[in-house]
Amino acid sequence: MELKAKLTQLLPLQTGEGRNGPWKKQDVIVETDGQYPKKVCISIWGDRINPNILVVGNTLNVSFDAESREFNGRWYTDLRAWKIDLVEEGGDTTSTATAAAPVATAQPAGAEPQAFAASEDGKDDLPF
Repeated sequence: MELKAKLTQLLPLQTGEGRNGPWKKQDVIVETDGQYPKKVCISIWGDRINPNILVVGNTLNVSFDAESREFNGRWYTDLRAWKIDLVEEGGDTTSTATAAAPVATAQPAGAEPQAFAASEDGKDDLPF
């Protein structure tokens, strides 16, 4: 899922030591735009925490996954960011944290990307 919202609050940085080594987590509160703005708490883990863009007042594009779990008959929902982009004044986004490194393309410089076309039976041939 993706959300464009203004960063309104940074909660304290949490750190700890687990089975797999040290960890850190930053919870942020963002507020959506529109007639009925909503405040949402999103968790950012590990090296995706970028203090250069996590500044109160910045508008962000946050890509995240929502996950719920049950504990003692109660359900808890966690929103984990996997990509955070800073929205510039003109509406452009600047990538600041991603889940994977950039992938090199095999196309020569200046070549136009090829358009995806479905097969004749209307199904795509993607494996997922």
